[in-house]
Amino acid sequence: MKIRVLVSLKPGVLDPQGRAVHHALEGLGFKGVEDVRIGRTVELDVADGTSDEALDEMCRKLLANTVIENYRIEKVG
Repeated sequence: MKIRVLVSLKPGVLDPQGRAVHHALEGLGFKGVEDVRIGRTVELDVADGTSDEALDEMCRKLLANTVIENYRIEKVG
């Protein structure tokens, strides 16, 4: 089973990468971009019987820093 975990910074957490990309887009002449937030995607291939609870535990213990990040688990296909 394919799993995609989308990790993003919580609102209010400083995102220096996002600010740098926003600044670069403005420098390239792109108008109308109000904010940029950078996150990451983690793709897993797990056994079909892997429970939602186990996936959630993987995220909480390793894949996301829950103090400053949110995550969303998607089952692909």
